[in-house]
Amino acid sequence: MDRPRVSAQNSPDQHGLPFAGCEKQPIAGPQTVAAWPAERRAVHVSGYEREGRDFYATPSWVTEALLRHVRFRGSVWEPCCGDGAMSSVLAAHGYTVTSTDIAERGFGTSGIDFLTCRTMPEGCRSIVTNPPYGETASDKGQARSPMAMLNFLRHALALTASVQGQLALLVRLQWIAGRRVADLLSSGPFAATLILTRRIQWFDMGEHTKGAQHHHAWVVFDHAHPTGSPPALLYA
Repeated sequence: MDRPRVSAQNSPDQHGLPFAGCEKQPIAGPQTVAAWPAERRAVHVSGYEREGRDFYATPSWVTEALLRHVRFRGSVWEPCCGDGAMSSVLAAHGYTVTSTDIAERGFGTSGIDFLTCRTMPEGCRSIVTNPPYGETASDKGQARSPMAMLNFLRHALALTASVQGQLALLVRLQWIAGRRVADLLSSGPFAATLILTRRIQWFDMGEHTKGAQHHHAWVVFDHAHPTGSPPALLYA
């Protein structure tokens, strides 16, 4: 199937609005929490202060890797768009992109809480995003991982099921091995895992930059995936 064309009238951060099925949230200033002392660094502690609402822009090569292996049907919703890093790559590949975020990052439509949205944006059949992991609960009311990610996944699956669409989430590779996650993956329209053999470097602190600690993967769901068919295992 041919990729959808980018609308000439709508940039990646404007298409498909307004969002009648979502609650608009007030925008608060960015918040951070102090990192743990790093003399002996735990595997999941970077030594840096965490960004408010777990905002970390996704390097372009990560989205490029996904698009080399997966073709999406229709327009794409990026509900955690941040500064537009992922949306811009999707648009450059010919997709019409609806970009929203609960926080104001200077891109897309801010104040949109994905977890309160009851419908997909008009015309969208796919969700592609790097969801907040919620490990530190760095904002008031923010759930902690792994339940935050599970709730996000359940909600995203329900929304994409309503349009027989697709879903791609960027997650830590070890997250897939969790028991609750395994149950959900096994019962859903799980189409593929794309493992990134290169670790993602989220920070650039010059000579003080620490090495990346985690491997990541894209988990891809497709409500048109044949029932009972195993997911593909891919590497990039």
